[in-house]
Amino acid sequence: MPDEQKPKEPKARKERKKVTEPETESVLTTAAKAIGTAAGKVAVMAGAVEPAAAKPHTESVKQPKLQKKHKHRLPRWEKKAAQKAAAAQTQV
Repeated sequence: MPDEQKPKEPKARKERKKVTEPETESVLTTAAKAIGTAAGKVAVMAGAVEPAAAKPHTESVKQPKLQKKHKHRLPRWEKKAAQKAAAAQTQV
């Protein structure tokens, strides 16, 4: 009997909960929006109204992932050059 295994029964699949957005707009509001957009498209095609201008592209203000560091100290070679220049001026 230990060698015998029970046939596995397929498990019933769990249905996922459907995410639905709460209806904040009524049917009349959505219908009015649809009619308004359609009327606007027809007016543009007829030439009665000029199409809306595209929004100007603005530069992003998001900070880059690797920001440049504001170094307060000079690199070694610049520091030594400054020291030599200062020493040369004091000797003259």
